[in-house]
This record gives sequence, C-alpha cells and structure tokens, in this order.
Amino acid sequence: MQRAAFDGLAGRRGAVAAIQPASGRILALVSSPSYSPEQLSGTGPAVTEAWTALTGAEAQPMLNRAIRQTYPPGSAFKIVTAAAALDAEVVSDVDAPTSVPDPYVLPGTTTTLPNEVDGCDRASLAFAITFSCNSVMAGLGVKVGMDRMLDTVEKFGFNDTGIRIPSGVAVSNFDSHMTDDQLALSSIGQFDTRATPLQMAMVASAVANGGELRRPYLVDRTTSAHGKTVSRTAERTYRKVMDGSTARQVRRLMVDVVEEGTGTNAAIEGATVGGKTGTAQHGIGNAGVPYAWFIAWARADDAGEPAVAVAVVVEDAEADRSDISGGGDAAPIARAVMEAALKEAAREE
Repeated sequence: MQRAAFDGLAGRRGAVAAIQPASGRILALVSSPSYSPEQLSGTGPAVTEAWTALTGAEAQPMLNRAIRQTYPPGSAFKIVTAAAALDAEVVSDVDAPTSVPDPYVLPGTTTTLPNEVDGCDRASLAFAITFSCNSVMAGLGVKVGMDRMLDTVEKFGFNDTGIRIPSGVAVSNFDSHMTDDQLALSSIGQFDTRATPLQMAMVASAVANGGELRRPYLVDRTTSAHGKTVSRTAERTYRKVMDGSTARQVRRLMVDVVEEGTGTNAAIEGATVGGKTGTAQHGIGNAGVPYAWFIAWARADDAGEPAVAVAVVVEDAEADRSDISGGGDAAPIARAVMEAALKEAAREE
C-alpha cells in the first residue's frame, strides 16, 4: 500500500492517507516529494549540507503533507455536507428533487455559484453527489444551518487540536462563525475550509464503517530492546459521526460516483468501491495551483466489511475542475492503494 501510494504520486507534490475503517489502523501514509534519511545519518559537512538543502528546498520534501499540511478539500467535502443534510432531515429522499435552483445566487450577494455540469437545477442529492453540483450542495449546507453543519464536521474531526497518531496532526478547519454566503462556500469545501489528507481519509472511513469513526493510529505496539511487548495501542471509537441509515445512504451515493459519475477511474473488479472527486481552486483570483482530490473506500465482494478508506491529494497544475482532475489525477492512485489493501486483506483471511 505504501509503495503503491509512493509510486502513484511519482514525485509530484501531494499525499496519501489510508485507514482500515473497522479499527482505525493507518495502512499507508505517504508525502511527496520525499527524501532519504540516509542523507542525514551521522555527522560532518555532508550531513550539514544535506540538511541545509532539504530544509531550504522550495518543494519542502521534509514536510509531512499527509498529516501536517492542510488543503481546501473542494468537492470531496460534499460527502460531509451530504451526511449533515441527511442527519438533519433536510433531505429525506436522496432521489427526490431539491428546491435549490441553478443558477444559485449566494445568499445576501449578487454572486452566482457556477456548476461544471448540466442538470443541477433542483437536482436530487444523488445526482448532485454523482456529478458534483456546486449549487445543490451549497444550498443544502445553508439549509442545514451553521450550528448543525458545525456539529457534523466536528464529529468527523475538524477543529480538533488534539488528534495524535501519536505524531501531532495539523488542525483541519471549518469556521464556527460565518454568514450564509460563506457557509454556502464552506459546504462545498471552499472559503476557509481546510483539511489534512488524513482528515479526509477519516471522512471516507466513517462512511465505510456505518457512521462510526475509529480513532486513527500508526503505532501498533511498543517493545523493549529485547522484543518484549511493553504496550499495545487500543482500538477506540473517535465519535459516532452519523446515523447508520445516513451512512448507508452516503455509501450508496459514493458507489454511484464510481459506477456512473466522476470517479469511474477508481473502479476495481471484484470489489465495491465508493468515492468522491474534488478539485479545490485557491489563491487570489483562483490563481494558485489547484488541488486534485479523491476520497474512497473499498470492500471485496466476498468480504463483510470494507478493507480500506483512502484520501489522495495532488497539487496539480493542470487541474481545472473537480469532475476531471480528481478523477483523472488522484483516483488512479487511490485505486492502486485500494487494490493493494484488498490483496493484503485477502491474504490475512
């Protein structure tokens, strides 16, 4: 899994985080570009020069992007908004039309929120997730409201300053005070919303695990110098994020994304895969390098539970929309990691 993630990124700036949903065990954690710790082994001028070069490099190879870098999650965040809308009963039927029009004008402004696909006018939640309608998801976020949106995102782990694996994890942000137009943008992963790749893997993991999010951990056990086990990491529930029926419905929506929507590049023969693409524009006038996202989970057809949940982010200069870039750049990396996880799970059985 680690090799599949590293090879998939192929030196591009980005990161991959993969979790076993039922336990919280971290299966892969890759940051790219990377470096060889051999360069920093020992003392002397060569080590000093390597340290200076690595710490001063523009590409920041020593930055652990998987847990220490936050990115605007873009349309991948729509899974969180979908869960909030279902739990708050703002949506009771995922296949029924919503009342959100296209064009959608951000509340209190004259700014129209664009869609990259036709058919979003009063589209159902199922259509909006499958084909990534900005208008529907922004409008639903406003209908859920500030308090209930904040409650849901914090159950997923946003705004938590205490997440450790045991290394400290950067805080994923969702503002606690916003106007409705800001809330609309935040509900589609824009405005000030930011997430680590590990946080977005936690989003996929909670959906895959029936709404129960297990606390992620990297260290299985600690041993003495002679190999005797001193302690083991206990598997623990982080939070009950959503109702079980909500998780089942969101799983179905994510499967639709892979089977007929924007995430077809993540499909795996012999497995059920659910996913969500995303591209986050950022910077003044969206001039910054866009981020291509894909979050997903996979369950072998003969297995009782999903083997893996994964999040991939690629800092991609060619990215221009969620449907193309997340599916084109990030989804194949996620698929390779999930294929490795499924093979490993099959061997363990």
